[in-house]
Amino acid sequence: MSVERPLEGLTALVTGGSRGIGRAIALDLAQAGAAVAITYRKGAEAAAAVVKAIEETGGSAWSAECDVADENAVDACVQQVLERFGSLGIVVNNAGITADQLILRMKPADFDSVISTNLRGTWNVCRAVARPMVRARGGRIINLSSVIAQRGNAGQSNYAASKGAIEALTRSLSRELGSRGITVNAVAPGFIDTDMTHSVAESVREALTAQIPLGRIGSVEDVAGAVRFLASPQAAYITGQVLHVNGGLY
Repeated sequence: MSVERPLEGLTALVTGGSRGIGRAIALDLAQAGAAVAITYRKGAEAAAAVVKAIEETGGSAWSAECDVADENAVDACVQQVLERFGSLGIVVNNAGITADQLILRMKPADFDSVISTNLRGTWNVCRAVARPMVRARGGRIINLSSVIAQRGNAGQSNYAASKGAIEALTRSLSRELGSRGITVNAVAPGFIDTDMTHSVAESVREALTAQIPLGRIGSVEDVAGAVRFLASPQAAYITGQVLHVNGGLY
């Protein structure tokens, strides 16, 4: 293990790793030396492109279609990762969806779908990887939250609820798994420049940027760097924490 490649010899699983923040995390962990497995629910071509990008730089990568809301699919995917790479030391729960609407108009199905993917999906993955990590007596679980969990946001009651619960889940699991050498932390991005935020009206982007003390929208690399730190040896004594990556927005 070198300073430049602190994750050499480790395997990382990144859910929702085919685009946006997940893609940046997968590429960054690979650059740090980890073999990387990514999951996607749709977008096989995008996932294949991430794998190719990692392999072209000498890394090892693999992708699999997996709906994290489906516990059987998650169990099968984790087993495939273990069989393919032999171990699993880092897990990043990034997969998530939105279904924004004011509560007076939000359908119960919209609430359920967001909770199912974001919260239950994160729990499904944590449950599936806990046993092999306990056997290995070590591991890093990093869950993606959001600044919306702290600030709230009109039209995102389902999303805010899912991310707030993920932070509570993170704290609870850190207490359950800490004695086995497993750290569990969360990263809470603010307003990040992704395909999702590109659809926001320019006037709204300008108004949001004006609220950020650092005066800019965050990049996916900003988030990936925080995840990489929590996965690194330097974060070995950090657990149960939420690392806010929001430019001072909250």
